[in-house]
Amino acid sequence: MSALYKESVINQIRDKYLSVVFCLNERGRRIWAATEAKSLGRGGISAVMKATRMSSSTVNNGLKELENLEKVDKSRLRKTGGGRKSLKNTGIVKALDLLVEPTSRGDPESSLRWTSKSVRNLAEELQTKGYEVSFRSVSTILKDLGYSLQSNKKMNEGSSHVDRDAQFRYINQTVEQAIEDGNPSISVDTKKKELIGNFKNHGSRYEPKGKPTRVNTHDFPDKNLGKVAPYGIYDIGQNAGWVSVGVSSDTAEFAVNSIRTWWYKMGKLFYSKSKELVITADCGGSNGYRVKLWKYELQKFANEIGLMIKVRHFPPGTSKWNKIEHRLFSYISKNWRGEPLITKETVVNLIGSTKTKGGLKVMSVLDENNYEKGITISEEDFAKIHIKGDEFHPEWNYTILPQIV
Repeated sequence: MSALYKESVINQIRDKYLSVVFCLNERGRRIWAATEAKSLGRGGISAVMKATRMSSSTVNNGLKELENLEKVDKSRLRKTGGGRKSLKNTGIVKALDLLVEPTSRGDPESSLRWTSKSVRNLAEELQTKGYEVSFRSVSTILKDLGYSLQSNKKMNEGSSHVDRDAQFRYINQTVEQAIEDGNPSISVDTKKKELIGNFKNHGSRYEPKGKPTRVNTHDFPDKNLGKVAPYGIYDIGQNAGWVSVGVSSDTAEFAVNSIRTWWYKMGKLFYSKSKELVITADCGGSNGYRVKLWKYELQKFANEIGLMIKVRHFPPGTSKWNKIEHRLFSYISKNWRGEPLITKETVVNLIGSTKTKGGLKVMSVLDENNYEKGITISEEDFAKIHIKGDEFHPEWNYTILPQIV
């Protein structure tokens, strides 16, 4: 651009253009740009291009039309044959639709059956079939056909239990009643185990340009640092979270001790006059409904705090509906994204600093106790548990009453 036209002049041209562009068609924009460039003289084309973001060919075509107005066909915006060619009646649309879904509507032997269906690959396949088409045209056709780029989505839960929805409603009623009565209702689960060390943590964070955090190229566990198992407790009524970061095995004993720690550090402060505790949990894992040690440890805990403990398990295959997944664990993952979990203390600090605009507060501690795997509860000891099953699915819904010692 000529030095004659400073930024202030460019801005003036832009303001003029924006004030009239809404009522101009394609030719009108060309002619307006050409007229403006011609009035500016030397450097005018560059100035108009910068102000309007038009290409040089567009402005130059406008100048040619200004010089030969008597020869311009006033009934057309473009010259005869100009513009993008229609592909609707060439057979390309149908051929492309068959390529994208070869297993359901087209040829299952298509060479694209096991190939990434990028627009370039699709264009190349169409070209081998005799169609003249660019990858950009393929992209346009796909949009017209209703296709879009989509990733896999976790939706299928496998075979669904006949009482799946009824159990959801039963859990919801229990939780709502507990909150209304001022009793604690918590959602519990173990977050996935995390490697400790200078390993890649998914996600990104702001760093100085060109200076990303350098991490190990492999994810082999460090024998000295090992892994941690964060066991979470989400207080539904208080919108508060607690996470015990275990360094040993993820057992039922560890799970109940995490709940115990939450009670003495957080829960008891809010629910000092409560008579019962409601726990919602998955069907499997360390807090599964078939785990005898889970119920045995809950009995000891109930005796200790003197509260009835009502347990509600989500049906098999529905763990993602447990509130702790999307009310606590998801925010923890967001908070530490892109941050290598160098030490156990790093994990505890990152979890403890998690918060949301909705008021979520989280506390976290390191549980360095050693929890032994493979502990079995004898039938005799299990029979001593003061457990009462509900009428509706007693295997999923039960109450453990404190025993009088």
